[in-house]
Amino acid sequence: MSLSDTARRNHERWFPNHVSTLKKTDPEFIELFDNFAFDEVFSHGSLDDRARLMVILAALIAGQAHGEFKVMLRAALNAGVSPVEVKEIVYQAVPYCGIADVYEFLHVTNETLESLGIQLPLPGQSTTTPETRMEQGLAVQKAIFGGLIDRMRKEATATQTHVQDYLSSNCFGDYYTRTGLDLRMRELLTFSMLAALRGCEPQLKGHIQGNVQVGNDKGVMLDVLTQLLPYLGYPRILNAFRCLNEVLPESA
Repeated sequence: MSLSDTARRNHERWFPNHVSTLKKTDPEFIELFDNFAFDEVFSHGSLDDRARLMVILAALIAGQAHGEFKVMLRAALNAGVSPVEVKEIVYQAVPYCGIADVYEFLHVTNETLESLGIQLPLPGQSTTTPETRMEQGLAVQKAIFGGLIDRMRKEATATQTHVQDYLSSNCFGDYYTRTGLDLRMRELLTFSMLAALRGCEPQLKGHIQGNVQVGNDKGVMLDVLTQLLPYLGYPRILNAFRCLNEVLPESA
């Protein structure tokens, strides 16, 4: 087996002038992986480089892949993902993965941006205030999930209503209302993170329906999962396919 011209060309596009140490120590593996990830998978679907790299970054955060994230972060910036967009991807991961898992990625992002001469902090993207975050977050929730939100809030027990309030004001009011990424991309990033996380199939199903509501159809989500396959492996992706098919069934 040898590295295909397509794989070599696509890899060079993302990582110009990169010298791979693995190519010297593990040449057979690099041929196997790069031919699959940068030719076979790369050629599938309709995602452009920017969208492809943004969903990969989101999934790598959820999968706690620090080293690969650092590498792919450079690729994303090379492909035209802006510093603001990169930061928003990392911020978006906090309500879904928790700061304990996101903390190191935030520092890796800052170190990478500063190494490229990008001054921090970046311009602020928040659009809410402490007084408006609840109302605006609830509006975004309903735009994505419709009447389900009213049912969830109504069915919450007295000891758990505060969590529903947190979802509206924090998860959606603090994060989803930020500029820098539109609602369609935020939902696609959330879909990618939930596909990478373990044990979150109920939430993944909810956000599959949410993606449809904001304009990301099943074809888009199938393309995303296909691009994530080399980075997450078959079990996670097959689980996500099952969730996708249960929510949005199709004939064989």
